[in-house]
Amino acid sequence: MNKLEIFLTMSCYMAFVIGIGVYYAKRANESSENYFIGGRTLGPWVTAMSAEASDMSGWLLMGLPGVAYWFGLSDAAWTAIGLFAGTYINWLIVAKRLHSYSIVAGNSITIPDFFSNRYKEKNKAIMTIAALFILVFFTVYAASCFVTVGKLFSTLFGFPYQYMMLAGAVFVVIYTLLGGFLAESVSDFMQGIVMLLALILIFATSIIYAGGLSAVLDNIKDIPGFLTFFGIAVPDVADGVQKISESGSPLFKEAGTYGFLTIISTLSWGLGYFGVPQVLLRFMAIRKHSELNLSRKIAVIWCFLSLLSAVAIGLIGRSIFPDVLLTKSDAENIFITMATSLLPSVLAGLVMAGILAATISSSDSYLLIAASAFSKNIYQGIFKKSATDQEVMRVSRIILLLIAVIGSLIALDENSIIFTIVSFAWAGFGATFGPIMLFSLFWKRTTREGAIAGLLTGGIMVFVWKLFLKPIGGVFGIYELLPAFVLSALAIVAVSLMTKEPSEEIRNEYDMAKAYRD
Repeated sequence: MNKLEIFLTMSCYMAFVIGIGVYYAKRANESSENYFIGGRTLGPWVTAMSAEASDMSGWLLMGLPGVAYWFGLSDAAWTAIGLFAGTYINWLIVAKRLHSYSIVAGNSITIPDFFSNRYKEKNKAIMTIAALFILVFFTVYAASCFVTVGKLFSTLFGFPYQYMMLAGAVFVVIYTLLGGFLAESVSDFMQGIVMLLALILIFATSIIYAGGLSAVLDNIKDIPGFLTFFGIAVPDVADGVQKISESGSPLFKEAGTYGFLTIISTLSWGLGYFGVPQVLLRFMAIRKHSELNLSRKIAVIWCFLSLLSAVAIGLIGRSIFPDVLLTKSDAENIFITMATSLLPSVLAGLVMAGILAATISSSDSYLLIAASAFSKNIYQGIFKKSATDQEVMRVSRIILLLIAVIGSLIALDENSIIFTIVSFAWAGFGATFGPIMLFSLFWKRTTREGAIAGLLTGGIMVFVWKLFLKPIGGVFGIYELLPAFVLSALAIVAVSLMTKEPSEEIRNEYDMAKAYRD
């Protein structure tokens, strides 16, 4: 492996991405609508690819293969199935209605904007609560991306993790400051292509290197619980490091069980899609309502191929490199290990650019949406309603820098597990915004009070379940997204039915959005 060639290849890629930001900088700075939502000018291909690339992030190339490498098929596969189902349903039922409603409801350009306009708020309580939750969860999300960059460069070049993580954070911040949403979406289109090609290339190359699929299966079929949907492999570890037998093989304990409750818990990852702002904003930003059908097909195909390849790479990696990555955290480097070991340096550099692409495409979305939530919805919406567009964008950039700093502090621990960080932030968005998004779009009787109850219940229960109930184990061990989502939905229904029905203006606007066409 020629590290210089890999570095030069990745540097060329990064320079190209910065060029996109510079190209769109002028248009982005014309107005806050352009900066935050691209002026609603995205085409169907950019909408689809940028939504999926910003959604999947570095965990698709590192976190998910790492889970498959460490635990085997079940956990990774059921997660992938849940994500695929959530992707399809979200594009099928939410995309068109949200695009229409966001235009009808005061031409909303952020998610908090939409909720506030949907319920005709005067005191902006929904807007404030939604913006604060976005700030919290996107800061955690940004941290996961910085961890990915740190692991990537420290593994490739041997530099200290913390320095590489900080360098990656600085790069992402500079890029996001330049071009805003439009630059981010256009580059995400390209990065979605890079990510998919990288996954397919490693998948195909590793199968050939291993001597075919049958050879792969022969190497891992005897690992207890590794290739079943209803069991799970349990590495035999001491102080977090997997033990090695005298013959050099990694040791596993007896297979664990993977029961119905665990499957439902894992499938619930799909619920997160109804609440993740980086995807929902693409639905709002597409130029034509009618183009969402094509976007859905593109997004679903991309998602299927990417998730399938990512899970397969983790399984194949355990076959080819069974004793190389012996901690749960190190297992997330299997994609890097395979790329640098199996490919020529230039191709490996392109594949590593795939990880960088995934990270950039997500972290710039997270930073931009979180910054816009504060500057547009809290600063302009509450503190200074007379603020100009230029003021709003200036405040947005300051907040973006602060979020990046906090995210970097969270990411300082090099033993951080990307999948774990992402799962918490994903649960936060899914439970906080998913139920209220669905009820806002599809139940006319939802009231402002019900919306507030749902937001607070979902967001708070994610923390309560994760920190206090999940450690108890048993039935409480399920993924916090599922119970928090259900409780949020129940709160919305109960409080809406107990409060006065929405005004005629709100009901009429709901009907307008339902009937809306370009």
